Amino acid sequence: MPLTDAGFAKPPLIHSRPFLSVGFKEGSTMAGHSKWANIQHRKGRQDAKRATIWTKVIREVQIAARDGGGDPSMNSRLRLALDKARLANVPKDKVQGAIARGTGTAEGQNLEEVRYEGYGVGGAALMIDCVTDNRTRTVAEVRHALAKHGGNLGTDGSVAFQFKHCGQFVFAPGASEDRIMEAALEAGADDVQTHEDGSIEVICAPGDFSAVNDALARADLKPEVAEVTMKPLSENPLADADGEKMQKLLDALDDLDDVQAVYTTAVIGR
Repeated sequence: MPLTDAGFAKPPLIHSRPFLSVGFKEGSTMAGHSKWANIQHRKGRQDAKRATIWTKVIREVQIAARDGGGDPSMNSRLRLALDKARLANVPKDKVQGAIARGTGTAEGQNLEEVRYEGYGVGGAALMIDCVTDNRTRTVAEVRHALAKHGGNLGTDGSVAFQFKHCGQFVFAPGASEDRIMEAALEAGADDVQTHEDGSIEVICAPGDFSAVNDALARADLKPEVAEVTMKPLSENPLADADGEKMQKLLDALDDLDDVQAVYTTAVIGR
């Protein structure tokens, strides 16, 4: 079970680390946002960081297998993690090894999930999900990255109220809104939104993610992002120098091996 920095138990962070999406994104420097320019930036960064992606994906597979068992037909979180592994071209032996470590049939690191909360440039809220075998090392690295780039670590609960745990699908500008709406709403999605940049966003409850994902696949609709995430309930627009500084902070957090995902209210102008 995830722990706060103070060591208290939290509810499981089910599917809450969108470090790799169906359309292929890792590192989640703007996880939870539908702003197309931010998504494109994130995807470009991730394509250049394949080795880091493998590490994060393998850890996700191990955690998913540990928490829900090694049978993907009975473990929706593991199914999603395996999809990420396939899209990242992670070798099958590494994936199977991660499942074995997670289920206890092979020895491995004792990994735990930890979530940190903090603030970035302009007071933008940050939620940082980590998987680690050494919480002391991880919190020190996260705190250093924040301090170096104008942020600071907050207390447990300081920004969590600014995010909503939900399933999210984002389609590129030009996708058919009618087809997406029909397939998603019939499968139980809560909302379908078309943004000013032309991208289309589908929101659903975390428990409905698999049903909506399967319905979109049957309709041959392929999102650029498909994840269970922490979606910001408000936005902090940042541009020019502040935007550049915030992007450096997000990238620095993303570069940390123990960081699986970073969620933020910041929206960086491109």
